[in-house]
Amino acid sequence: MSESATQTRRSERMAATASRITSLSRRLTAERGLNGFTIEELCDEVGVSRRTFFNYFPSKDEAVLGLDETAEARRLADEFLARGSRGWPAVVDDLVDFALAHARDAGIGRDEHAELIGAISREPRLLARFIDMTREREQQLGELVARRESVASRHPLVLASVHTVAAAMRIAGEHLLDDHPGDDFETALTDAVAALREVLAAPRRR
Repeated sequence: MSESATQTRRSERMAATASRITSLSRRLTAERGLNGFTIEELCDEVGVSRRTFFNYFPSKDEAVLGLDETAEARRLADEFLARGSRGWPAVVDDLVDFALAHARDAGIGRDEHAELIGAISREPRLLARFIDMTREREQQLGELVARRESVASRHPLVLASVHTVAAAMRIAGEHLLDDHPGDDFETALTDAVAALREVLAAPRRR
């Protein structure tokens, strides 16, 4: 087996382990609250050591939120920049592709989204961290778009592009929670972006 193939399989195993830790952390938090279970109990149920847990996450809070995405974010950012400037509609398309790739890599779907919402609902302190995390990601995306399009990071078109996709992701998440059989995150997000574009393209009433 080649070195690259070995590295790919290792990355896949690590991603699967992180996903199991996060999924169970969310379920236990939704059921019992963060103080209702220990890291040792979590590790026993997942089948990993305490040391392995801390190789992935610094605390239970971060395990619930699933924040360990640095390497993946860099890879997706490189792909986004490599596509080059092709106009502002393409920025939105590429950001959507960015979001979908992240969702696929992280295994985000209806159940995972519901688990996260359940955990946050049980532990309000996680909400503040989640909001901060979302703002940080949007700022990073804005800087990425600005770099590719050679404009300031606070340029109105940068902000509009990033917030349009962010709004579409919220709509998609709410749609999945409304229990639409057969729908997945990709379908929900694609439909949400199309709906936003239709609304924004509608002629203004005089």
